[in-house]
Amino acid sequence: DWTRTEEYKELNFKRQHIKINPHKACQPLGSIFCASGFEGTLPFVQGAQGCVAYFRSHLSRHFKEPMAAVSTSMTEDAAVFGGLNNMLEGLENAYQLYKPKMMAVSTTCMAEVIGDDLNAFIKQAKDKGVVPKDLPIPFAHTPSFVGSYLTGYDNMMKGILSYITVGKKGYPSGSINFIPGFDTYTGNYRELKRLMHIMGVKHTILADISNVYDSPNNGQYLLYSGGTPLDETANSVNASATIAMQRYSTVKTLDYINKEWVQATKVIRPIGIRNTDLFFEEISKISGKPIPQSIEDERGRAVDAMVDSHPYVHGKRFAIVADPDMAISLCSFLMEMGGIPVHVVSTNADKKFQEEAEEMLRENPFGSSAKVYAGYDMWHLRSLLFTESVDFIIGNSYAKFLWRDTGTPLIRIGFPLFDRHHLHRYPIIGYQGAINLLNWIVNTVLDELDRKTLYTTSFDVIR
Repeated sequence: DWTRTEEYKELNFKRQHIKINPHKACQPLGSIFCASGFEGTLPFVQGAQGCVAYFRSHLSRHFKEPMAAVSTSMTEDAAVFGGLNNMLEGLENAYQLYKPKMMAVSTTCMAEVIGDDLNAFIKQAKDKGVVPKDLPIPFAHTPSFVGSYLTGYDNMMKGILSYITVGKKGYPSGSINFIPGFDTYTGNYRELKRLMHIMGVKHTILADISNVYDSPNNGQYLLYSGGTPLDETANSVNASATIAMQRYSTVKTLDYINKEWVQATKVIRPIGIRNTDLFFEEISKISGKPIPQSIEDERGRAVDAMVDSHPYVHGKRFAIVADPDMAISLCSFLMEMGGIPVHVVSTNADKKFQEEAEEMLRENPFGSSAKVYAGYDMWHLRSLLFTESVDFIIGNSYAKFLWRDTGTPLIRIGFPLFDRHHLHRYPIIGYQGAINLLNWIVNTVLDELDRKTLYTTSFDVIR
């Protein structure tokens, strides 16, 4: 097959104007995901019905949960005459049906191309009595033809915080804000709350999706009960500091918090032992609370598990395709285990990611030979896997086509995960998260070892 050759790879990497199997989706997906993490909030999209159906199905297939989001059903007439009437009718109908505590408005390509003025439209809706004047309706412009769901998440988070905290600056609350970023592991949110409870740290998670995308089945079909309370969100302006757990989905938000709230911000990705150590050191420094022995014990258990499994991961070669923050975190964790990142691909990444990733990899002997591909897609990675093979791929469900074509075993970590159930319920942050990541990685290694030794004398019961 010619597509497996070095010659084809060279042509493939000259592609400039087309993406094939990219590891990303568009901005509004991130904006409605962000909005759904606030109490009683209905994501509202000024755009076409089909776009919102795609976003809803994408999230529903990952979480195996229905999710609420509405569209203004813009069609050809709205493209010509503008989407004001669609907005007015949509806001009225959605409010009457759902009675949300807040509606968060974002846009699709059509609304952006014709230049719909969301601020003016929302003001008209309130002036005409379509929705109550005191109903919070923050908004964000999220054109699908720029950026990705990371950008959309960032724009919506900034839009919500800048709207809901107006006039709320007051006495310091002594709390710490956490912004998880575009994090689709519901287990991470519960784990973060558990750890802060153990430490006794007052905190607010900005866009808390727990009890939204993993809500209990109790026979009631209403807006989900989860989400960050709106009064806590409003008071986040008075926190001691804000810690973002991703860098590339919080760029504008952190800049806003720095400049407008004059609040200290920090980016720490608590994935793996080293990064989780840094995370707890920073929490202890900000809060003045010591790190409890129970958390030290969790660290010890994670280190013990890694020592047990280290021989099976050490020296294995990995290709990683992920969002930028996830890619950096996975590289760091693999190198703690002696794994070797070889190809690091992130479609929705930029030069800043490339520089950060390359600097981190250069500092570690296990990462010194890795190559980082910012802005490249999974068809590029396919060529790399044929011409410079690895032992394992780490990626989302779409990476299974790479497994099919190249025979390289896939470890499913990231977003979306359509073809395996409930992985999002397990945390990957903190020391317990390190054990979960280790479990998925090393047991895939062992499964592959069994498969390869099936009819040999090395098909052992004990590994």
